[in-house]
Amino acid sequence: MKTKLTTLLITFAATLAFGHGGVEIGPNGGRILEFSKDETMHGELILKDGKFHIGVLDKDMKPVAIADQLLTATTGDRSSPHKLEVTKTDKGFFVPVVKPGDWLILQFKLDGKAKPITARIEYNTTVCSECKNDEWMCKCVAEPK
Repeated sequence: MKTKLTTLLITFAATLAFGHGGVEIGPNGGRILEFSKDETMHGELILKDGKFHIGVLDKDMKPVAIADQLLTATTGDRSSPHKLEVTKTDKGFFVPVVKPGDWLILQFKLDGKAKPITARIEYNTTVCSECKNDEWMCKCVAEPK
């Protein structure tokens, strides 16, 4: 009994200490995803007209024209992933919205020869009690205890 209580208290304390972290918000109000190893290329994920719009931004968070860049999108569990249709425009990429609670896995390439950079996001639509945004767009930052 004492072990169970101790485990419960440690788990509760860890939740309070780490909670959910705030996400970086881009210039258009979307969630920033890292599309490079050295923070020189970013993706900005916005929910727009029932689809995810992924804009590409440079290190200064300025829009990058879409030309040779490639994006693939997947969802589902590891045992049976489901590839999503990606539509490319000169302004970015459009991907269907995944089911709440599912993961969206994006693989970005600067061109056909580049190594892919993978960005993952859980589409958690639970509303944060503090900032009132969906958790996938939660701006709250957990305060260290």
